[in-house]
Amino acid sequence: MGWNEYHRRRRIMDSAVDLARRDDDHRIPFDHVDGAATMFGTEERLLLALHHRWTQLLTGHLRARLAGPENAGEIPGERSAEHGDHLDTVSRAWRAAVRAEPDLHAVLAANVQRHPALRRAHEAELRLLAVTSGLGEPHDGADDLARIGATLVALLDQRDRPRRVRPGRSVGRWLRRLAPSA
Repeated sequence: MGWNEYHRRRRIMDSAVDLARRDDDHRIPFDHVDGAATMFGTEERLLLALHHRWTQLLTGHLRARLAGPENAGEIPGERSAEHGDHLDTVSRAWRAAVRAEPDLHAVLAANVQRHPALRRAHEAELRLLAVTSGLGEPHDGADDLARIGATLVALLDQRDRPRRVRPGRSVGRWLRRLAPSA
């Protein structure tokens, strides 16, 4: 691929994300993205290219904050003292990637179940997060690691959503409900 083709693919991908951002369901209007059919052939291949972009961004944040994913075997497991640090570091890296490209993340999240190849790529990402965070071990089953990674991502998503506090619900009241002796 030459530079002209690279830049053309990049413009098409940017346009697809921009158009999907405007859709309530974050779906790419593939037929309305100029050049998408010619350059990518199918919506699934376009989404895979977008997932590749996301993976580069995420792994860049992981490498900047932690050992690279290729060193996952050296990352301590959940029984070690360093476990909490790795989990926190992976969480911060993931959130930084989402903050850097919220529209890209939203498009991929909204479309992951629609295409088998995208789902497989997403599951590989979840396994990477599970192992890198220390919540799973490299020898754990692929399905188990994907579930662990999905749980981590769901918790991070939930944590980052704005919360509405109802009047009269003070922190003290919640603490008393959790621990009556408080």
